[in-house]
Formats: sequence, structure tokens, C-alpha cells
Amino acid sequence: MIRALIFDLDGVIVDTAKYHFKAWKKVAKKLKIPFEEKENEKLKGISRINSLEIILNLGSIQLPAEEKNHWLELKNNWYLEHIKNMKPDDVLLGAEQLLTKSREEGYKIALGSASKNAILILKKINLINAFDKIIDGNLVTISKPNPKVFLEGAKLLEIPPEECIVFEDAQAGIIAAKRGGMKCVGVGSRDNLKGANVIIKSLEEVVDINTFISDHLS
Repeated sequence: MIRALIFDLDGVIVDTAKYHFKAWKKVAKKLKIPFEEKENEKLKGISRINSLEIILNLGSIQLPAEEKNHWLELKNNWYLEHIKNMKPDDVLLGAEQLLTKSREEGYKIALGSASKNAILILKKINLINAFDKIIDGNLVTISKPNPKVFLEGAKLLEIPPEECIVFEDAQAGIIAAKRGGMKCVGVGSRDNLKGANVIIKSLEEVVDINTFISDHLS
């Protein structure tokens, strides 16, 4: 029996992934490290510090902690510049409707994101009240594919992991959900979502949550 839904933020509820890419690409360019969409796929769903480590490894660069902090701060400032003008129109198709209808059907709802800016983004897109619990990079610092962020979501919702569905757009998130004992819906490209119980292009495909669960996740 499914009683709770846990949603990733970037690429599922709102498309901020493009802004992360632009900011990380700027960091990589200044460090003279080649960085394109292919490399960016490795960063989806993981923390800021782990993302920087991956980029540095691509360039075979080692930096002291204080210099890493410098680049992390720069990246976040560039990212915030991109998202400061976000508005409700930036919510991805089907997301708001699914959140509203799922709550009406009695499901508990949580956000499970590595982003430290999740609350800021949710306020800008007017979805801060759509979630019963918000678990972000400020609350859980262990990055996906570790399942901690999703397990914490289930704990705060007071729902066993096996009664939760995770909606994710990143391979690291798929792995985290499965490791946490949860069913997982991949949102996006089939090539990047191996191991998900079912894959959809967007939340718009989930017209009725009860029917969707019955057809694909029972």
C-alpha cells in the first residue's frame, strides 16, 4: 500500500537543472576543464561539494579546502543570479496538478532534494505549502546515491519506506530510492534512468495518482 510520495526538485518539479549547468560550466571554464552536457549528467542529484569534486577530477586538479570553498561560493552566487527571477510559470507541466490531487487523495508528500536553495525556489514558484515535509541539502548533507535524504523524508512523514514512491530525474536518485527500499518513478530520458520501476517523460503523464499506482506500481 502506497501512502506517501517523495519528489526530487530539480528536473521534476521545476527545471533549475539548466541553471546548475550554466553555473558549473562557468566554474569549469575558469579552471580550464572541458565540461559539457555529458559531464553534467554525472552531477544530477548530488551535493554541491561532490559536484565540484567530480569536475576537479575531470581536470585532474587537486585544491585545498579553502580554495574549494571559494569555487563553491562562486558557483552558488552565479546559480542564484539565474533563479532570482523564477516565478510560478517555471513549474514543470503536471507538477502542481499532481501535488494538489495527491494531497486531495490523502497521500503525504515530501520534497527530497540535495539543493540547499530548495526553500527559496519553492517560495518563488508558490509551492512551499504543497509539501508536508521538506528535506534538502541543509538538513541532509550526505549526497545521493546514499538513500539518507529519502529515508529522512519517510521518517518525518511517519511512513515506512516500502510505502513510499520517489519521483526522480537523476540516476543517483534512482539508486538512492531503490537502496532505501522505495519504489521509484523516473522522470525524463529512459537512457539516464536505469532501474526505475516505471519511466515517464513528465509528471503530466500521471493524470490520476491512484490509477497510475494501480497500473504501474502494484
